[in-house]
Amino acid sequence: MKKLINLAAGTWRMHECGSDIWHEAHIPGSVYADLMADGTMPDPFYRDNEFAFFELMKKEWEYVCSFRLAEEALMPAHLELVCEGLDTLADVFLNGVLIAHADNMHITWEWDVKPLLHWGENELRIIFRSPINFCAEKHAQAPGWESSDATPGFRHLRKAHCMFGWDWGPRLPDAGVWRPIYLRCWDAARVESALITQQHADDQVTLTIAPEMKGQADWQAIITAPDGAVLTTPVTNAATAEIIIETPALWWPRGYGEQPLYTVEVRAIVDGIVVDTWVRRIGLRTLSISREKDQWGEEFCHIVNGAKIFAMGADYIPEDNILARVTPERTRRLLEDAALANMNTVRIWGGGYYPSSAASAPFDGFYDICDELGLLVWQDLMYACAFYDLTEDFEASIRVETEQNVKRLRHHASLALICGNNEMEVFMGYAKDSLVLGDDRYNPKNHRHVTDYVKMFEYLLPRIVKAHAPDTFWWPASPSSGGDFDGPNDYDRGDVHYWDVWHGEKPFTEYRKFFFRYASEFGFQSFPCLKTVESFTEPGDRNIFSRIMERHQRNGAANGKIMAYLAQTYKYPNSFDDLLYASQLLQAEAIRYGVEHWRRNRGRCMGAIIWQLNDCWPVASWASLDYYGRWKAMHYAAKRFFAPIMISAEEEGELSQNPKINEYRTTPIERSIRLNVANETMQDVTGVVHWALRTADADIVREGSVELTVPALSAKWLDKLVFEDATLTGHYVSFEFNVDGEVVSEGTALFCAPKHFDFLDPQLTACVEGDEIVVHASAFARQVWVESDDRAGTPGADLLLSDNAFDMNAGAKRIRILRGEAKNLRVRSVYDLGR
Repeated sequence: MKKLINLAAGTWRMHECGSDIWHEAHIPGSVYADLMADGTMPDPFYRDNEFAFFELMKKEWEYVCSFRLAEEALMPAHLELVCEGLDTLADVFLNGVLIAHADNMHITWEWDVKPLLHWGENELRIIFRSPINFCAEKHAQAPGWESSDATPGFRHLRKAHCMFGWDWGPRLPDAGVWRPIYLRCWDAARVESALITQQHADDQVTLTIAPEMKGQADWQAIITAPDGAVLTTPVTNAATAEIIIETPALWWPRGYGEQPLYTVEVRAIVDGIVVDTWVRRIGLRTLSISREKDQWGEEFCHIVNGAKIFAMGADYIPEDNILARVTPERTRRLLEDAALANMNTVRIWGGGYYPSSAASAPFDGFYDICDELGLLVWQDLMYACAFYDLTEDFEASIRVETEQNVKRLRHHASLALICGNNEMEVFMGYAKDSLVLGDDRYNPKNHRHVTDYVKMFEYLLPRIVKAHAPDTFWWPASPSSGGDFDGPNDYDRGDVHYWDVWHGEKPFTEYRKFFFRYASEFGFQSFPCLKTVESFTEPGDRNIFSRIMERHQRNGAANGKIMAYLAQTYKYPNSFDDLLYASQLLQAEAIRYGVEHWRRNRGRCMGAIIWQLNDCWPVASWASLDYYGRWKAMHYAAKRFFAPIMISAEEEGELSQNPKINEYRTTPIERSIRLNVANETMQDVTGVVHWALRTADADIVREGSVELTVPALSAKWLDKLVFEDATLTGHYVSFEFNVDGEVVSEGTALFCAPKHFDFLDPQLTACVEGDEIVVHASAFARQVWVESDDRAGTPGADLLLSDNAFDMNAGAKRIRILRGEAKNLRVRSVYDLGR
């Protein structure tokens, strides 16, 4: 029977090579994590400690483990050292003998070490070479285009690129044993993996199971249904076997159905004895991408079990620059919070790493949680914003990397597609054109970078994916229209990264000019809350243009951009805390404009993936959840604009993001709205739309109602409403959609920028009643924010509510407490900005 001997349980220590000072080491772990654990170094995220930690990675570090083996442990025919993650340049020695040199953190390294092991004490040594020095040397030898946000030369090393810095992340290229390390002991055979394909017909699914064995053995597959029913194949030595599942329980993305999971166990059998098992969970579903031609061009949408799905979600980046701090519990909380905000999709961005708990474990962390929650996974391969040199060594390494990770992920119900890279087809297309035009903007040394790109992403990598995951859709890049430099980022085909709002400083209303088939990146920055800012600053640092605040802002002049957008939208805040709050309101409003518009145009638009879901350190960024998992206003807004049933308004009035004062125009400005109800469920929905034109004190001027049936998976417009009796700055419209007497979605619309609206003091109060907070307002209140003070003068940030940053009419609103403690409640709204 196969056995694993966990070497992480051995005695580990580490030191800087050449130093006599040793430190206790933790495995999995890293240099930074170990130096922090014993107090040698402070937290690298505090103030500008990053600089000192960066210098540490110009040195070499040695990890040493002593472990004892009993005589019987040496008896199996095969004793293999398995390192599931070495980050990254590592020389591995066992009992004084150099085994190999590792140079790819995305690979599981395996070596037969039986001849080197002996009874009693054994010693494993791993020397980690400097990633910074390596990249600098390679960059000097072979320069090429790569993102300027990271340390030069990062493209030469198969290490999470963002560890070298990004426009939201620090330059902290850590090193260490970052995943499990163990001895694998086995004799005649073991199960390495299994390819499971599905054929769906009528009310049955045929599973074809093809195990991949090391050694010689018979095998058998056992399928356990969600209800406990068991199906088995005969014991066989054939290459494949089939199992037919009648009346299958189908797996659906979140919001479209349930997520039943079947357990597949493959047993290796020698002389009637089970010598190894491979256990995974699968979901029964068909899942691909529809690229049908239509009147607008070519659609791009997930199609699951025959249903076309509107993708609603966010882009995931590594959860921490110190990978040892990422725990299964933290990952689960992050993904559950994505699901709680009604997201059904996450895109794993290509500049990080392939998340997981352990490649060898039946429960594969990130992806199993996505299977359970019904979150579709757009999986980038780990290439981003760089031109790679396809040398023989590089090709050999990425072949292994791709094959290993595709085999590890292919069985997951949530795996929606595998994408070759992030933004490289767009940039490589510019380089390709520059060769023709004689323009060296992207400095391609010759045609080789373009040729290497085509080899990698049009031939090599897609063929590996097709060979090992034939049922998984391949997409060459993001954004792309299908590859071959055929109009990547085309607005009418494929997926789009749109950044004119934010980088281009266009107004929020600009989103409404575009009907992207699938927006896989768009975003807007904000600051984290005060409690998070306090974690990395001293009181004197708390000005957004201070040196420390700018060190925790990696997107150039972004703080100034936030201020420019703020000037167009809100009155100037009077305190640092209010400025942080206002930035989050801006972010929520910007993204709401885009998502609501695309959902109103469902069918033409079929995906809204926000950049980004999370942070890897405390920073001003595009994230909706900050480094500590605290919800920004945008995440609460996402819960509303990603709701399965959503009412929204396309208003006409003053161009709310135009710095010009539109009241001075000679032609009248129409004050009107068009309401729309989007139904992203599998059933038709009938309800009543109610709207009201109100004054600033929330009194109703006039109102109306209409009964409406919205077919499943569609969006339906109502007739335009014109309010000639409304003023730009003194009236607003409230609207809601009621189903069976319950308000399932609601909102408000202004005809002017919030800074121009004549808000009255809503005299907001909040009190706790059981597991609810009741908020009272005496007038219209916009973007109401409720928080608890966990110590005098400092807003608490760990109180999670069922709703926040919401609009309300005069009256009372009840919100549930989902997490944390509600005490010393504080409540504010847009009215309070500038007062």
